Amino acid sequence: MSAEEKLKAMGLTLPPTPKPLANYVPFRRAGDIVFLSGQGPRYPDGSFAKGKVGRDVTVEQAYEHAKMVGLGLLSAAKAAAGSLDKVEMLKLLGMVNAVPEFTQQPQVINGCSDLFVAVLGENGRHARSAVGMGSLPENITVEIEAILRVLP
Repeated sequence: MSAEEKLKAMGLTLPPTPKPLANYVPFRRAGDIVFLSGQGPRYPDGSFAKGKVGRDVTVEQAYEHAKMVGLGLLSAAKAAAGSLDKVEMLKLLGMVNAVPEFTQQPQVINGCSDLFVAVLGENGRHARSAVGMGSLPENITVEIEAILRVLP
C-alpha cells in the first residue's frame, strides 16, 4: 500500500504545503537530503493551535497538535520529493511550548513520530530530539522541523 493510500485509509489528507510566515522557504534540498522548515499546528482554516502545554493544553491535545504538524511536514516532504513513497525520514527536532516544570516532551512529539511510522513504515523511523521551550512564535503549542532523504 502506498503512503498516500495509508493516509486515505487513516481518514487523513495532506494540507497544502504551508506558506512561510517570514523570510524562509518551506524546504531546501541539497542532493538527496531535504531540510524541512519548522512548522506549527495549523487548523484547516489556517489558524494555529496555541497555548502552554501543562497549563492551557493537555499532553493529549498537544500530541494531536504534533500530529497536525506531521501532516504539514509530510505535505512539504511530498513537494520536495515528488512522492511520499520516495521519502525516508532521518531526523526530527520537536519543540514544545511548555511550562518550566513540564517533562513529557517526548510523549507530545510522538504525535508526529507515530504518524510518520504509520504512513511511511520503516522509512518513517527517525532520530529525534524533543525539547521544551519557554515560548514559540505566535504562542503555538509545538514546532517541528525535519531532515529527510529522497530515495531513488
